[in-house]
Amino acid sequence: MSRKALLAALGPLALLGGCGLSPMYAGGGSGEVARAVSSVAVAPIEGQSGWLVRNALVDRLGAGKQQAPRYRLDVRLDEKLQGLGLIGNDAITRERRTLRARYQLVDASNGAILLDATASADAGLDVVENEYAVIAAEQTALENLSHEIADQIVTRVAVRLRQAR
Repeated sequence: MSRKALLAALGPLALLGGCGLSPMYAGGGSGEVARAVSSVAVAPIEGQSGWLVRNALVDRLGAGKQQAPRYRLDVRLDEKLQGLGLIGNDAITRERRTLRARYQLVDASNGAILLDATASADAGLDVVENEYAVIAAEQTALENLSHEIADQIVTRVAVRLRQAR
């Protein structure tokens, strides 16, 4: 490879350092964003789906590592199970499970709302003759949706806390 070709290939990389981009979690678990995220307390959320979402949030945020949380995360869930795919005898062959979360990140010191947003996820599942299989599929879908909602919330919270620094 010629010197000219090498400079042409590496030139844009030199410009990338000046663009202001930096890793969100620079510094790992002891970095600024990780410390800010771990100072978020998650308020209790109603219902089974609330329990699943709250546990996923606590796991991802690392909540509880600090004695006095600086922020509080309030979450309200709305879930729906809708029958689709009717066949000739009006039997449902497909279901759609939807989980939506409205959440607010609140500064615990003054009650100011730092973030007010929504997250949503949905999953489709087949309805078969075996009732146990359908119940298991619905439960698995709810667990997966809970994790997806928690991921969306944590990402938005981390971005907001990074902007606040």
